[in-house]
This record gives sequence, structure tokens and C-alpha cells, in this order.
Amino acid sequence: MADYDFRPGGSLKFKGGVAEGGIVKKKKKSKPKPNSQSDSVKDRERERVKELLFKEEAELASGSASGSNSPALTGSNDRKTDAERRFEEAQRRRLENKVAQLARKTHKDRVNELNAKLESLSEHHDIPKVGPG
Repeated sequence: MADYDFRPGGSLKFKGGVAEGGIVKKKKKSKPKPNSQSDSVKDRERERVKELLFKEEAELASGSASGSNSPALTGSNDRKTDAERRFEEAQRRRLENKVAQLARKTHKDRVNELNAKLESLSEHHDIPKVGPG
């Protein structure tokens, strides 16, 4: 049993130091916080979408006031089929709804909604009881 009594402690050491050609550790570069940038990117995207929607609404309002015979408005629509016009209209409505939902909910609301959804789910990861007792 005397052979097993010696137990060296501590971590292993490399032979030689930095001067003798040992291992030189690289310093880690600090990364900028992505949260502040991603939030600002999302905010800019929301603002851009809102501006586009307001511009489209203004163009539609000014177009209907000036008349439907305007060559600027009908020139691009003449080449589109009815299905293409309906598709673009539906796409525009979906975009408006999406922007309205994004602008309506805060992060806290989204978190609360997710928690409520998770609470309502069945706990399928639980181990079922098998056998008596």
C-alpha cells in the first residue's frame, strides 16, 4: 500500500517558460455588446417599414384625389395582371398587420405571453409513474 501513498497535488506544469520557447497564450479580444446594436437595428427597421407604409398611404390618398387616370399610377399597373395586383394588396395588408403587432407589444408583453403558453402545455417530459405505489 506504500506505493499508493504519494499523490502529487496541483496542476501539471509545462517545461520551460516563455523565454525558453514555451506556450504563449493569446489575449482575448473584447467583443462589443450585440444587444444594443441588435435593438437599434430592429428599431431602425421598424421605423423604415413605418415610413414606407405612410408613404404608400399618402400616395394612395393623393392618387385617388387626383383621379385614377393619372399616367404615373396606371403606367406601372397596366402590365400587372389581376392576380398580381391582388397579391401585392394582400402582401401590403400583411405587412401593415405585422408592423402594427410589432409596434403594439413590448418585450415584457412577449415574455409574459410565452410564459403563459409554456404553462398551458402538457408536461410531456415528466417520467410517468409505473407500478404500485
